Amino acid sequence: MMKKIEMARILLAAGLGLGLGCGVALGQGAGQDMKDAGHDTKAAAVDTGHATDQTTRKVVHKTSRGTKKVYRKSARRTTIAAKDTAHRTTVVAKDTAHGTTVAAKDTAHGTEKVGDKIAGKPGPQ
Repeated sequence: MMKKIEMARILLAAGLGLGLGCGVALGQGAGQDMKDAGHDTKAAAVDTGHATDQTTRKVVHKTSRGTKKVYRKSARRTTIAAKDTAHRTTVVAKDTAHGTTVAAKDTAHGTEKVGDKIAGKPGPQ
């Protein structure tokens, strides 16, 4: 049993020695860790700035396209509305002129009939 305890002590000492030795060998020191953290922070800031720039460019481009699209649709619809209004105005003017002409002819015919009646002329049969 003594041999087992001594063997355990030896193995424990060897394990601790190797573990601590590797830790010291792998450790770079606080100064180097600070430098690495600074470089990592700078890289992250550059990546964030680049992503923000790209996103802003996309938003500006899409907004510009949307604005142009709406402008063109609005201009087209305004042109169509103006043409429709002009056409309808022309149609109404023609209808009014025709109605006025018909009314004038009817009035003239009626006046002629009354004049003939007063003059004693026989009407058409």
